[in-house]
Amino acid sequence: MATTTGERFERAVSIMARLRGEGGCPWDREQTFDSIKPYTVEETYEVLEAIDNRDWEELPGELGDLLLQVLFYAQMAKDDGRFAIDDVLDRLSSKLVSRHPHVFGDVKAETSSEVLRNWEALKKQENRQRGGEGANQKDDSILGGVSRSMPALLEAHKLSSRAARVGFDWPSIEGLFDKLREETAELQEELKEFPAPGPRPANSGVAGSGKQQIAEKLRERLEDELGDLFFVLVNIARYLALDSESALKKTNRKFRRRFEWMEKQLAAAGRKVGETPLQELETLWQLSKSEASSEAKDGRNSTR
Repeated sequence: MATTTGERFERAVSIMARLRGEGGCPWDREQTFDSIKPYTVEETYEVLEAIDNRDWEELPGELGDLLLQVLFYAQMAKDDGRFAIDDVLDRLSSKLVSRHPHVFGDVKAETSSEVLRNWEALKKQENRQRGGEGANQKDDSILGGVSRSMPALLEAHKLSSRAARVGFDWPSIEGLFDKLREETAELQEELKEFPAPGPRPANSGVAGSGKQQIAEKLRERLEDELGDLFFVLVNIARYLALDSESALKKTNRKFRRRFEWMEKQLAAAGRKVGETPLQELETLWQLSKSEASSEAKDGRNSTR
């Protein structure tokens, strides 16, 4: 039985190799880099959910599932003769040391801001060294290191954070709220061209069956203005040192909890949400705010 951290890690690596090897698991052997990607995203969000819930008993398991993704990619790469987990670990250790010269070298960095500035400067230097003299000039941009493939809310946060580091930012949060009102007004102005009787929720039934038909150019403008609204909201979150993705996730969970509470109340009376008048649903919704919150609190206490 493994006793040290190193032995435990080597055991996990060997198990992954066995699963992918001859006589291993048929499902694991069939996977590719592309087929595993959705699981990586899923496991990442499950880690975040465990953190949000402060579920310290579940978090080690979720972190293990996330580590499995790293082991899986590394084993597939080894099978293809590209690289192995040792290369991953070497790159990680080298990066941690080289990006922290204030810890492992003589560079001074007394604040988090100084650390971030040093980190970005070193990252750019490394990129230029890897690319040589003909490195893509796009990488020299302040925004060059922000991946275009990350979730939109996170990308917006990263982009605005990078710009803010060089002084391109609102001087106060009041300016952001002014911008929010401006963008809201612009969206409302575009809505004046929306065909009568105006925007309405899609009909129930087959998804998209109630979608209103509007001109493509108007749809593009509305999408543009809505994107501007989201971007301002992300910046408000950044200004408050909050994570917009986590904030929205919490609101999603809150909505789910309250809506399911309403469903239970109606089901107890032999009724369904779709058959209940909106005014009665609104009354139940207001009740759910206190009742569902109490149930959630009791549930959290029971897991401690």
